[in-house]
Amino acid sequence: MSRLLAALLTCVAAATLATGAAFGVVAALDATPEQQNVPLVTFPDPPTQGPSGTPDPDAG
Repeated sequence: MSRLLAALLTCVAAATLATGAAFGVVAALDATPEQQNVPLVTFPDPPTQGPSGTPDPDAG
């Protein structure tokens, strides 16, 4: 009977410890400031599509 009680208490302690760790991780993640969403690489805007002075090589 004492082994069954020890096993039960071990399971309860493990579940309590896991729950506390999970809440601790969530609290730590919520406490850190949000990072800025700045891209590492930027590309120039493509030129606008309009009439060009050069003829299209496929149109011919």
